[in-house]
Amino acid sequence: MNFEFCKYQGLGNDFVIINCVSNNFALLPLQENPSFITSICDRRYGVGADGVIFLTGTKVNNKMEYTIRIFNSDASEAEMCGNGIRCISSFIATQMFEDNLYEAAINTKAGIISTKYNNDSSITVDMGQPILDPKYIPTNLELGHRGLPEGRITIDQHVLDISSVGMGNPHLIVHLPSLNDFPFERWGSILEKHDLFPKQTNVHFVQVKNRNHLLVKVWERGCGPTLACGTGACAVLVSSYLLGLAHSEAKVELPGGLLDIKWSSPSESIYMKGPAKLVYKGQYNL
Repeated sequence: MNFEFCKYQGLGNDFVIINCVSNNFALLPLQENPSFITSICDRRYGVGADGVIFLTGTKVNNKMEYTIRIFNSDASEAEMCGNGIRCISSFIATQMFEDNLYEAAINTKAGIISTKYNNDSSITVDMGQPILDPKYIPTNLELGHRGLPEGRITIDQHVLDISSVGMGNPHLIVHLPSLNDFPFERWGSILEKHDLFPKQTNVHFVQVKNRNHLLVKVWERGCGPTLACGTGACAVLVSSYLLGLAHSEAKVELPGGLLDIKWSSPSESIYMKGPAKLVYKGQYNL
């Protein structure tokens, strides 16, 4: 069995997109096959990707309503993915040609996400309100006086101040003086599975360059080191703002590039703007 796929990347965070609509939903069972997910994501024996996104859609009142499911390269399912949602938005706008659809509402495990494909080919995403209630992130960190789940842990005799924000998926944020010299992979792997996070967590190490510019290294749950994380960039801005380290609008610089993040007030949605590009199309021999 052969089927077509597209590979997209958002700041180097790459995804295989499988369009179940054009395949008449025949490929839907692949969502429940972990060995398929891991094999197609394998960078030596498969296509190679940080994750797989399945796209489905149904027509309601002559308008398409889209739904996605996102799987990490280890076959675990993610509730949401900021880079993935930009890739899907670009795919719908440029590949589906559904009534010149440059704005789309996309159903995810974290709720409905609204996206806009801009004239400069960037994508603006309404990421919704950040989650700061520990039980809904979920995390065992306690809510601090700044309205942010906070705490302190010790790794390798280093005391780390940490905070957490939910963006439909859990994020742990560690602010450091510099990102140049610390055991990134060791700390990332330990923190991802820390007991403070019952569903594990994405981990972000942050250096404040200035109040308008944040540097971030990403350890993604179920993937390990990645070049970017859109939901993580939003979580970093929220944490940094509430800690008094950043403005409500800032550039978040990830290894793969820059995202513009804006959070007007705690009662408002957080907005992410950034690129997503088609890498190539292909056929996969199942």
